[in-house]
Amino acid sequence: MNSEKITKYFLFAISLIILIISAGMVLSLIGGAMPTFKEYGLKFIFSSEWNPTQGRESYSALPFIAGTVITSVFALLLCLPLSFSTSLFIAEYYHKTKVASILGSMVDLLAGIPSIVYGLWGFYTLRPFIVSLGLSDQGFGVFTSSIILAIMIIPYATSLSNEIISMVPTELKEAAYSLGATRLEVIFNVIIPNARSGIVASYILALGRALGETMAVTMLIGNANIIPTGLFSTGNTMASLIANQFGEAQGLKLSSLIAIGLLLFVITAIVNALGKFIIKKLS
Repeated sequence: MNSEKITKYFLFAISLIILIISAGMVLSLIGGAMPTFKEYGLKFIFSSEWNPTQGRESYSALPFIAGTVITSVFALLLCLPLSFSTSLFIAEYYHKTKVASILGSMVDLLAGIPSIVYGLWGFYTLRPFIVSLGLSDQGFGVFTSSIILAIMIIPYATSLSNEIISMVPTELKEAAYSLGATRLEVIFNVIIPNARSGIVASYILALGRALGETMAVTMLIGNANIIPTGLFSTGNTMASLIANQFGEAQGLKLSSLIAIGLLLFVITAIVNALGKFIIKKLS
């Protein structure tokens, strides 16, 4: 057997292991969530009551799905203009300069900071600031957690977008400039059309991180098991609920938390599938 076949079989085995692990995760989550779905059926997804009191137990996922989606989408909306502008500044306006190198290094550093650090900063700095503005009595809520999520994913999206924009062929840009195009015309007619699929992919990955973020959101959202009534309302996310209550959960409550984890997995898979569909349409 030659080295090429050995490499081929080795890569196949590694890929198969990844598939087996993924399938095992899904099956174990489904198995753990089955008691909840047998008890509540689809009502578990669409109801809004979460009551862990023994004898009156009632669990549902809607408040946490709503909290997760609202905080993540609002964070992405805040992230889009800031990260895109920064990536253009680094990759186009100051490409290969010392300023771009320093700023790019700072962005990469911020992208690697653990979420608990962002959470601590938000708790001791951002939350009191929001209270001082009179936006929230305690500073906890969807708005605060969305801002900290946006700050967390901006470096992540910026770093990826920066790499994508830098990969646009220089020849295409120089050809546009030679025809008399301005910098803005080159950006909107050359760079964005050629890099848009990669840029969209970077924001989808950033949204995926926001959906699954736990500690920073847990420290700032208020951890109220209700559907948020507005940006300044308290709430909870799927990941935060699991982090807060999994250690002491048992029985039907434990199964409900596993079911919420399964739903979070499904939501993330749907977002990724939708993202791939959009990327194909833009390619």
